[in-house]
Amino acid sequence: MLKIAVYGKGGIGKSTITSNLAAAFAVLGKKVIQIGCDPKADSTINLLGGVPLKPVMNYMREVDEEPERIEDIAKRGFGDVLCIETGGPTPGLGCAGRGIIATFNLLEDLELFETCQPDVVLYDVLGDVVCGGFAAPIREGYAEKVLIVTSGEKMALYAANNINSAVKNFEDRSYAKVFGIVMNRRNVENEEEKVRAFADSVGLPIVGDIPRDHDINRFEDMGKTVIEGNPDLPISQRFFDLARMLLASEE
Repeated sequence: MLKIAVYGKGGIGKSTITSNLAAAFAVLGKKVIQIGCDPKADSTINLLGGVPLKPVMNYMREVDEEPERIEDIAKRGFGDVLCIETGGPTPGLGCAGRGIIATFNLLEDLELFETCQPDVVLYDVLGDVVCGGFAAPIREGYAEKVLIVTSGEKMALYAANNINSAVKNFEDRSYAKVFGIVMNRRNVENEEEKVRAFADSVGLPIVGDIPRDHDINRFEDMGKTVIEGNPDLPISQRFFDLARMLLASEE
């Protein structure tokens, strides 16, 4: 099973990267689960036709009991990708990271992986703060590979460095390791040079290069990934290339 956690600064495009990767894996014939680990709970929306999925934490608050079936908290999207959103606490009450921990414990109780037997699991994780629940995918052994999404913007690179440092803190425990950097371009000045300089400084490869492309926004307005919208586009091929690279690394 290929288990990948996608980290990056809030708003850097993690969900776009993750959902397009999920769609690419699905088109390549893989059984995929995508788990959104962000209180905004918008990771899977473009796999679900633009319809938001009720987060696990919302379900538990509204029903006031744990779900008995995976189907109570998950939904199938494009390519039969199983979509799950952890969500978070009521705004202003509680810690968002605890929502991730509670969800992961619940998924273990429901034997998600044993029941679904996926080929690929993707975790889309907020990366501004890598502590508590937000570190769970890399700390508890759920993910094995980490992709760090960044642009050439100062704060995105700052967050990327923090994420890399956090992952390194767990290296001696055989937890997840950083597979590489995905450059999600924002067309800032000298962007490629800045990202490559950072990558070189921390000894990481740039494994994906996603240009700004109006087709991404065009299809997201329709509630789709570019993979679903048109898998033959050059931008779609960027995601297929990264998906194939990840699969090859597992083999």
